[in-house]
Amino acid sequence: MNIAQLLEQRAKEHPTKDAIRAPKGRKSNGEYHYESLSFKDLLDRSRSIANGLKAQGLMKGDKAIVFIRPGLDFPAVTFALFSLGIVPVFIDPGMGKENLLRSIKQVKPKALIAVPIVHFLRLFKRDAFKSVEVFITTGSLTWPGLKSLKELKSYPSAPVQSDIDENELAAILFTSGGTGIPKGVEYTHRIFSKQTELLQKIFSLTPADTDIPGFPLFALFTIAMGMTSCIPDMDPSKPAKADPKKLIQNIIDNKATFVAGSPAIWDKVAKYCVQNNLTLPSVKYMVMFGAPVSKEIHADFSKVLTGGTTYTPYGATESLPVANISGKYLLENTAQKSLQGLGTCVGAPIDEVEIKIIEITDEIIPTIDDMKELQRGAIGEIIVKGETVTKRYFEMPEKTLEAKIYDGESLWHRIGDIGYLDDDGQLWFCGRKTHRVQSEKGLMSSIQCEAIFNRHENVEKSALVGIVKGGYEEPQLVVQLRDKSKKSSALKEELLKMGQAYDHTKEIKTIWFHDNFPVDVRHNIKIDRLKLRDMASRGELQ
Repeated sequence: MNIAQLLEQRAKEHPTKDAIRAPKGRKSNGEYHYESLSFKDLLDRSRSIANGLKAQGLMKGDKAIVFIRPGLDFPAVTFALFSLGIVPVFIDPGMGKENLLRSIKQVKPKALIAVPIVHFLRLFKRDAFKSVEVFITTGSLTWPGLKSLKELKSYPSAPVQSDIDENELAAILFTSGGTGIPKGVEYTHRIFSKQTELLQKIFSLTPADTDIPGFPLFALFTIAMGMTSCIPDMDPSKPAKADPKKLIQNIIDNKATFVAGSPAIWDKVAKYCVQNNLTLPSVKYMVMFGAPVSKEIHADFSKVLTGGTTYTPYGATESLPVANISGKYLLENTAQKSLQGLGTCVGAPIDEVEIKIIEITDEIIPTIDDMKELQRGAIGEIIVKGETVTKRYFEMPEKTLEAKIYDGESLWHRIGDIGYLDDDGQLWFCGRKTHRVQSEKGLMSSIQCEAIFNRHENVEKSALVGIVKGGYEEPQLVVQLRDKSKKSSALKEELLKMGQAYDHTKEIKTIWFHDNFPVDVRHNIKIDRLKLRDMASRGELQ
């Protein structure tokens, strides 16, 4: 199935129902004005844009870089591209200019559909955009060869025809490059359709539900389910800077039942609600992903979500979803174990997904016969198999070999994390593989070790780092305090004493302070432990 066919189906089922809403100004009482498109309107706009794209000479198999702000046009453009078999390419603009330009050059796009500032940028970085033949702007500025999206929307909304197999390339989604060079993940139409099906099943979603997508691409899934998607008033490239008051108003205005995005966004919302004694009774599912979610966020939302709970689906760009757990279950069953350094429980594998724990290695594992599976309870590398697991990275065969293990006609994805399966088959996350420390006494994982020190009342967050000494790594800890005036040698001694009480942290003999931890560009919450390690090794920390 072409994923765009799901929009056609929903338009037949719910022609007048709102498919998407976006804030457009505020009333005197703080409520928002919204503009919207019904499912029929969205389908018509998508078809008009598709016919406009065809008129520019674009055809099946061409690639189009898409830099459009969340709003009514984003899903219309994306579904138009899907319907024609043109491959949209989504690149996180926060990954840094060098990575961004390298990714664009690698893809060799034929079209650029973007906000005006990107069109100005390409005038100064022509080499990265030299393959582009069709330039489309969301703005009103014009110059020779530049088309506006407004022009495309004026084309007839006649149905478009495209012969597309479900296993053909649908889109390329670039990873953020947080633990290496950004990679273009190839999504087929089949994978998008299967993800939509699984997410709908996991959360029992129906067309009666309304979502607030803190991560813009999530709106494509919920629209495909027949839900109404309400774009929040925030900059999705800077989730940590989102205004909780605005988000709360968006939820209240739209009686949102399904809310999704980075924990960096919703942690602020939870804290604001608790501090101001607010509740969000309409929300049934507060879904957070992309980074570990603390017990405190779940606990805060347990007071706020009077009609629902939190959820933390586990997965990656290359394999989503893999497992899922509710905040209610976590608080009642696993939170205390996490505080003792056992890792973070991310739940049981979802239906149709298999998980194995294998011996950790940084080498390529060609086939399933070349790996060693570990017993329950043993920490190792997490690998997954299922219909939503992507097969390759775009034109990066070496990276594909590093990440995939072939198993006959199917394959396993090496997710890049370490963890273990407990006796009940629940998966426990212990950290990124690249963040592990191989000390003289054995393996140490970031999440397990940091949990011990994060319990201290003055610790905002901590990071395990390994400094190479001889053939091993010396484990050290970097700490960000809630109040930097509390820094002292006495506090360091206090933290070291905490670590001495546990076998898995007693080897840590050195503690550093750092005021502002570097974090990932996509979710603004994942700690860049490799950067902190390098700073510690150069003696740049206090």
